[in-house]
Amino acid sequence: MTNILLTGSSRGIGAAIAQSLTGDGLRLIGHGTTSGIPADFSDAAAPRALWEKALSALDGRIDVLINNAGVFESNPLDLDHDDWVAGWDRTMRINLTASAELCRLAVRHWQAEGRPGRIVNVASRAAYRGDSPAHWHYAASKAGMVAMTKSIARGYAAQGILAFAICPGFTMTGMAEDYLASRGGDKLLADIPLGRVAAPEEIAVLARFCALQAPPSMTGAVLDANGASYVR
Repeated sequence: MTNILLTGSSRGIGAAIAQSLTGDGLRLIGHGTTSGIPADFSDAAAPRALWEKALSALDGRIDVLINNAGVFESNPLDLDHDDWVAGWDRTMRINLTASAELCRLAVRHWQAEGRPGRIVNVASRAAYRGDSPAHWHYAASKAGMVAMTKSIARGYAAQGILAFAICPGFTMTGMAEDYLASRGGDKLLADIPLGRVAAPEEIAVLARFCALQAPPSMTGAVLDANGASYVR
């Protein structure tokens, strides 16, 4: 039995990942307001509380952690300074710090039990390409997630602890639909050679592969899924 903790499982990419990780031999605990265990990652106590509740529900063993939860909120430069800093801090806490806490708890869990584990972090194309002037914080949080993933992979591969990152471009979730509409959907689509945004199910294929099938030598890999809108 492979026990999996997935954050942000209620909708969009997270819901698609949850659906892809059903079946014999798999047991998944989701995190979200409408699925699994609720936890508000803007609360500094929430990540640890989620981990402990999930660990209890999974009989004391988690084999795979998938960090998918995140926010994409506008934070224009012309806001009052304190409001801008508050927006920055909120996105960093939810997108990066909560993921880092869960990664730390997972690594320590596997080290204590002397067994392998896998981490899959859902980042973004913005980690490499950047984002709009109102989304510095989002791009920075996702770049931090990629760097964290590489650091975990390098630090703990010898212990069988593997880490992968997925960097979607625009994906047809509620967040992406709002963003496309606000910035002129046709113009943005013209920047994607594939001619369309990704479907959540496409990202779920990559998440399942990293969680269950990717060979150990792939640890540290960053997988792009952006329709060739950003090619590294």
